[in-house]
Amino acid sequence: MKKGTTGMASVHVNAPPEKIYELITDVQRMGEWSPECQRCEWLDGATGPTVGARFKGSNRKGFVRWTTKPRVLVADEGREFAFATDVRGKDLTKWTYRFEPDGDGTKVTESFEMMADVPGAIVFAEKYLMRIKDRKANLEGDMQATLERIKAAVEGSAT
Repeated sequence: MKKGTTGMASVHVNAPPEKIYELITDVQRMGEWSPECQRCEWLDGATGPTVGARFKGSNRKGFVRWTTKPRVLVADEGREFAFATDVRGKDLTKWTYRFEPDGDGTKVTESFEMMADVPGAIVFAEKYLMRIKDRKANLEGDMQATLERIKAAVEGSAT
């Protein structure tokens, strides 16, 4: 994908923004919902979402495995949580969760923005090793699946 490429997915959740924010920013639970992220752990003594905090994400797609060390960019409780992954010290992808009051619940939107062109080695791995024809569409589908799983977790715990 090229710099500037974006994608998004949204879902309505029957819960207040603060409750959903708390769940999503507990990055150690992301492996419960994401089709790609297997687990996360805070790094460098961080214990929660604060600007500048880093965490390690362990990912898997098919038999391909990789790790990232995102840095938190925004931690605005109940409104927005954003972080960036990097390659060789340069931001590659910005991931954002936004929480908007919506009737009796919250509209949760997950999005990504490519901050730089994806390096050729990663494009090769996505296309030939992971067999992904359209990475943007693949990520959007995975984001929708993640949000639906979070919705089920939140609404299931509310009943």
